[in-house]
Parts: sequence; C-alpha cells; structure tokens
Amino acid sequence: MPGGRPGAWSFALSTQRTIMNDHRRLGRELGIFDTDPLIGSGLPCWLPAGAAVRKAVEDYVYELERRNGYQHVNSPVLGKRELYERSGHWAHYAEDMFPPMRVGGEEFVLRPSLCPHHALIYRSRQRSRRDLPLRLAELGGMYRSELSGVLGGLTRVRAIQLNDGHVFCAPDQAAAEVSAALDLIEAAHAQLGIRAARYRLSLRGEGDKFVDDPGMWARSEEILREVLKERGRAFDEERGEGAFYGPKIDIQIADPAGREATLSTVQVDYFQPERFDLRYTGGERPVMVHRSVIGGIERLVAHLIEVHGGAFPAWLAPVQAVVLPLSDTERPAAEALLRRCVAAGLRAELAPADRGSLGARIRAHRLVPYQLVVGPREAAGGGASVRRRDGSQAGDVPVERLMEDSRPSFEI
Repeated sequence: MPGGRPGAWSFALSTQRTIMNDHRRLGRELGIFDTDPLIGSGLPCWLPAGAAVRKAVEDYVYELERRNGYQHVNSPVLGKRELYERSGHWAHYAEDMFPPMRVGGEEFVLRPSLCPHHALIYRSRQRSRRDLPLRLAELGGMYRSELSGVLGGLTRVRAIQLNDGHVFCAPDQAAAEVSAALDLIEAAHAQLGIRAARYRLSLRGEGDKFVDDPGMWARSEEILREVLKERGRAFDEERGEGAFYGPKIDIQIADPAGREATLSTVQVDYFQPERFDLRYTGGERPVMVHRSVIGGIERLVAHLIEVHGGAFPAWLAPVQAVVLPLSDTERPAAEALLRRCVAAGLRAELAPADRGSLGARIRAHRLVPYQLVVGPREAAGGGASVRRRDGSQAGDVPVERLMEDSRPSFEI
C-alpha cells in the first residue's frame, strides 16, 4: 500500500484513473484536438477524429431540437458595439469581451453571446400570440476574452461553439417551456452517457454585475424554482452565479478529479425583451427562455473523452467499424466491404494485413465498436465476422444492421 496509509491505495488508483482519462492527454492521443502557439492559447484545432465526434453530436442535437419544435437559424459572429450596449452585455459583461475593432468609423465586437442576435431575429417579423412559443436554435460561435492562465485543453477556451436556443413565449407559457427544455437536456445527457453532478439554481449576487430590478429577478426565480420542485429535482441555490440579466438552472458535471463545471443551462429573461422592445400582437411583451441542451461543444467533448475513456458509444465513435482482412488474399473483398460500410453511412476504415497480425490489429483498434474480420469464408460470401469492442462475437451481421445499431435515440 503506497506510503502504508489506510486508503492510500484507493487514492492512488483514483489518481491514476484521473491521469489516464485526462482529456488533454487522451484527446491528443486519440487525434481529437491539438493546439499550436501560432494560432494561440485557448484556440484548439479539431483533428479528423475530433471533427467526426463533433459532427455526430451536432447532427444528434439538431435532429433532437427539430423533432421538438425548434427552427434553426444562423447569425454572424460579429455585431456592432451598439448591439451589446442595447443587450446589456457592454455594461455588465465587457471585461469578458474582446475589444472592439474599428471598421470604417464603426466599432464591431466578437460576440460573447448569441441571444442579442436571436432577439433581433424575433423582431424582424411581426408576431402574433398564435406564433408563440417561437423556438429558435443555433450552433454558433461565441468568444470570451479569457486570461491565458485559466485556459486548459477543451474545457476553458476563447472560441466556443455553443449549442444555444431561445424560446420566445407568452408569460403563461414560460414554466412549460422551461420544463420542456429540461426534458431535452435530460434526454441528451442519457444518450451521451452523462451523469449530472447536481442541479443549481443560480441567483443574483451583489454589485453592479447584475441588472438592478428586484421584481424582475423575483418573477424569474419563482418560475425556475417551481419547475424544479414540480419535477422532483433536488437543487442548491447559489447567490452570485446567475446571468447578469436573470437567474438560471445550471446542470453541473464533474470530471474524474471532482472538479465541477456547468454544462447545460435554462434561463428566464424578462430583461432583453424589454431592451429590444420585443412584442407580439396587442402590444404584449414575450418572455425569453434561454436554454442550452449540451452547452459548448468543446467542454462537452472534453467531458465525453473523460467519461468514456475514448471508448465512445457506437453512434458517437470517430471510427465505428474497422475492416480487418485476415491476409492480403482477402484484401479486395475487405475493400469492397469498406465501400459498402461507407455508402451505408458508417464511419469505417481498413486495417490491412501488412499492419501486423490480426491480434495486433484488433488491439490497435480496441476502442472501435465493431471489428469486421474478413477470412476466406467471409470473402467468398461478401460478408464479415463481426467482433464487438467488448470481445463478444456478433457473427455475420449485415452492414445495414450495424448502421441501424449505430444510431442514437431521440426519445424524450
């Protein structure tokens, strides 16, 4: 037992697991991401494997949102300084924003948030009560002027791809929309293999960081608190953790070392509808429910690397199937099978016999969900003997069946 202390062995094992699954090391080994000083700190590049994981996540969330009434939009990553003065970001959040860029006598800012753009999209058309709730979603870039000392891997970056969404609804619809957003979040977490560490009701703190409107805060807090109680969710209330314009439900996650971070969030906002003078027919003002199902893609993927240790669920794996010809004789049949896999939509690759023995190649691809072995019998029949990642044998499974088994579920 290390050091001869009671419990030291379990602590050493826990520390070893933390080191083994540190996303900064494992992410680079798996070809998920990398950084370069010529690009800059906090600005990671997605390598092919990481881009595949990211695309799988994006496609899943897009379809989950589409099936649940969201319309997807795209908006610029820049905006005039006046936009963020109107939204309140400039007064309450400027220290986290990049400085303005002067272009032709105007000042433009890299956006710290997508919500002002979505408020303007709402305002671009006349809206009636029948149009509500209007659910808008976007996976868009946002930028935070983080100090270099706090940056690390994918968990703390300067350029964030945020899964964001805003529901514009009548006041009497707000509670139902908050609960529906939590339904989406919990469904996505289950599909991704994420376990929430805790739910936090993040409230206003002291000082000028927060909008000074006690009545507005009280209305928003009441909605969020009651939804959590109705859903039977235990939660902690913490002062000073709210957004500058309103309270929020934060779903916290923890890494193997126990460090906590916010992943998903739901917020109720009366402030920005007023600042942008948003209305629907009759002069009524909507409530703006902010929600992020999976948060920033960077932090999410960092957590997934650590949770799964690189052994991602089949639908999420960068390579879902590897084709393994027994010898060079079976290579033509293996290449034909690879083409069928790719045509069916599987992310697949070939590991030919010249890369080593079959056992060595299987070990080299131990994180791939499906290993398709092609021997003389399989080559003659145009199929493969399918071996799962856990070592179990699935037999001669059609490629189309593998594709079906490699799709996520969209059940709520």
